[in-house]
Amino acid sequence: MTDLPEFDLERFTPYRLDVVAQKTSEGQARLYSDQIGISIPEWRVLAHLAHSGDVSVRAIEAKVVMEKSKVSRAATRLEASGYIRKTVGTRDRRLVSMSLTDKGNALMSDLLPLAVDYQRRLEDHLGAALDGLEAGVDRLLADQSDPT
Repeated sequence: MTDLPEFDLERFTPYRLDVVAQKTSEGQARLYSDQIGISIPEWRVLAHLAHSGDVSVRAIEAKVVMEKSKVSRAATRLEASGYIRKTVGTRDRRLVSMSLTDKGNALMSDLLPLAVDYQRRLEDHLGAALDGLEAGVDRLLADQSDPT
């Protein structure tokens, strides 16, 4: 067996960020699935539409950092449930925009208080560490390239 260089996985920040993101998403997924019956990809599409209004599938892919196939599947389920409306571009039929329907707006009226409560519980759990975490996350998100 080859000797490997010293490496502490438990202190490796990219690994830890992935684990925290997964645990946070799973916590949200349980909340939204149990109480509303939607998945995290569906939540991300709905939240983005509620925040930005009528947007293209491409814009959602870029903003929520999800693969096109996941966005498309989530959008298809949401459209079938009557929560969103898809509109095909008149000049370029490949461009599809989406918007919330009245039913989608009503759903978001139920979902957003759950999201705010989840955020509040995270804030309470983190306490004084929240400011540093938010500052670090803001810094990482502001630099869209590799942080090196």
